[in-house]
Amino acid sequence: NSGVVCLLRPLLLDVVPSIRQTTALALGRLADYDVDLAETVVKAGILPQLISSLPEENRYYKRTAAFVLRAVAKHSPQLAQAVVECGALEMLMICLEDFDPGVKEGASWALGYIARHNRELSQAVVDAGAVPLLVLCIQEPEIALKRIAASTLSDISKHSPELAQTVVDARAIAPLAQMIPNPDAKLKRQVLSALSQIAKHSVNLAELVVEAEIFPVVFTCLKDSDEYVKKNGATLIREIAKHTPELSQLVVNLGGVAAVIDCIDSSRGTVRLPGIMTLGYVAAHSEDLSMAVIVSKGIPPLCVSLIEEHEDHIKAAAAWALGQIGRHSAEHARHIAVAKVLPTMLDMYMDPRSSEDLKVKASIFKALKVILQKCTYLPALEPLLHEAPPNILKHIIGQYSKVLPYDSKARRLFVTTGGLKKVQEIKAEPGSILQEYITTINNCYPEEIVR
Repeated sequence: NSGVVCLLRPLLLDVVPSIRQTTALALGRLADYDVDLAETVVKAGILPQLISSLPEENRYYKRTAAFVLRAVAKHSPQLAQAVVECGALEMLMICLEDFDPGVKEGASWALGYIARHNRELSQAVVDAGAVPLLVLCIQEPEIALKRIAASTLSDISKHSPELAQTVVDARAIAPLAQMIPNPDAKLKRQVLSALSQIAKHSVNLAELVVEAEIFPVVFTCLKDSDEYVKKNGATLIREIAKHTPELSQLVVNLGGVAAVIDCIDSSRGTVRLPGIMTLGYVAAHSEDLSMAVIVSKGIPPLCVSLIEEHEDHIKAAAAWALGQIGRHSAEHARHIAVAKVLPTMLDMYMDPRSSEDLKVKASIFKALKVILQKCTYLPALEPLLHEAPPNILKHIIGQYSKVLPYDSKARRLFVTTGGLKKVQEIKAEPGSILQEYITTINNCYPEEIVR
């Protein structure tokens, strides 16, 4: 507010190197503070002045200049675009080739903050020739440089299959995969993230990541003391398993599902989420894979996540995963019914507070629907019969209409528990499927019992 930015600007051209460097540092800290100050720095025409003499400057100034560019670019795509338009990418390439690791680190960091915003900015970073230099950076001995370079490769890869392919073509996968066992937790986080962002786009990219022999070493990351390493490890497994039954089968064969289940059991909150999604994706592919999740005792932790977690999107994911397990056959649905989670799901669906997040409500409804359409285990359906709203009740009645004609014991129980009485109270549209179900059930009994 006092006009400091305009007063600092001429000092960037001072003859004393330490004054130029300290001025750049002051501008970087101002720009880092918030988006308005970053815009003030851009509007004052600081950026072209900052980078005009960069190739001749010393390493300390180069580090500081990269910090200013990063501080401006981080706030929004518009500010990152302003950094690109002032010719900063060419200067950052020069910094990436510098002999000083700190200069390379600063340049990598700035490029990451530009690339993370959107596909166009990421493409601009690629077109400037950053990717091969970043791949060299992850092979440098300095841990800090490895971390930032891996993070930037992750930011570039995330936007599209083409950008991820560019990273793959620069032969980034092998050196990234080799760093998974590294003891540095922050490096592992970034490495796992980068591999996830590559694998998520297509089957081919996922297979290339798998071919780098990331299994079974990734499964050890699920036991890591660092929560983000666990989360990113589970995310990588999820991004591979989701593509095809064959990739999911590979994860199962190598013990990945059991490792993911242990991870869900030992975690809380968002760390659980990618593991929950992994079980859902694996189970969705086929009956056999779904049964593999059941045999590995995958249902209890999903039930716990559904009940215990406070975040709606985690509840929604747990409900979706249970639906993917139960939708294949009566046997699959029975395993979920025996876990006694169906009444809980119904309560959550009918809870007025659940309507605050329609996604949760929709996820629970879809999961209940696909499980109930397969579930012929009547002891689990009986508690739902008296509570369920009409849109769920019709699926329960449908299952009773399939079982009762062939099961005399179930027919007797249906009368004594009040099920048959409940059916008589349902107002169904004439000619509707629900009316057909009710007629089928009533036909199982003598007319006087129905009356």
